[in-house]
Amino acid sequence: MQILRIDSATTGEQSISRRLTQMITDHYAAKNPEAQIVTRDLVSEPLPHIDPITTKAIRTPTETHEEAVRAAYPAQRAVLDEFLASDVVVIGAPMYNFSIPSQLKAWLDRLGVPGVTFKYSEKGPEGLAGGRKVVIASARGGAYENGTMAENQESLLKTFLEFIGVDDLTFIRVEKAGFGPEAIEAEFAAAKGEIARL
Repeated sequence: MQILRIDSATTGEQSISRRLTQMITDHYAAKNPEAQIVTRDLVSEPLPHIDPITTKAIRTPTETHEEAVRAAYPAQRAVLDEFLASDVVVIGAPMYNFSIPSQLKAWLDRLGVPGVTFKYSEKGPEGLAGGRKVVIASARGGAYENGTMAENQESLLKTFLEFIGVDDLTFIRVEKAGFGPEAIEAEFAAAKGEIARL
C-alpha cells in the first residue's frame, strides 16, 4: 500500500492544512503499518508552472517528442506515476484568495493526461484514474458554506478529481483560522472525529 501526502501551504509551522495532512496520514499509517508513505512538498520543492515544453511532455504521445520534450518527459511523468501508484492520496489544500495555491494547481496540471487519466467518447468525458481514496485537507480563514465563496477552492478540486475518475473523495475541513486559537482548536477537535471515521 502507498500513501501519498501532498502539501501546498506556504505558512510553514503555522500551517493548518499541514497539521491536518499530518493527522490524516498518521491515521492511515496506523491502520496500515506496512504502508509506504511518499511525501511531496510543493513549496520546498515546487513544480514549475507548465509551459509549451512541459505541456507537450505531459499531453502528447512519446513517439512525437522532439529532444527538449523528450528530456522533460521523465520528470513530468514521475508526478503522474506517483499519484497512480498510490492507494490513498492526502492533499493539503488551503484556501488562498478564494482558490487553491498556485503550487497545487501546477501539480494538478500534471494529472490531467488524455488517454491516461481521462478520455472522451460519444457519451462525453470518462475518468480513468479511479481506484484510490483521496482525502482533501481543506483549511480556511473564515466560515463558508457550499455555494458561496468556497466554491472556487473545493469545487475546483472536486470537479477536477471527479473528471479524472476519482470516485472516493472526502473533504476534512478546518475553518475559522482567522477567529483565533480557541476556534481553531474546536475545528481540529471536530476534524479529528471525522478522521477517525475514515
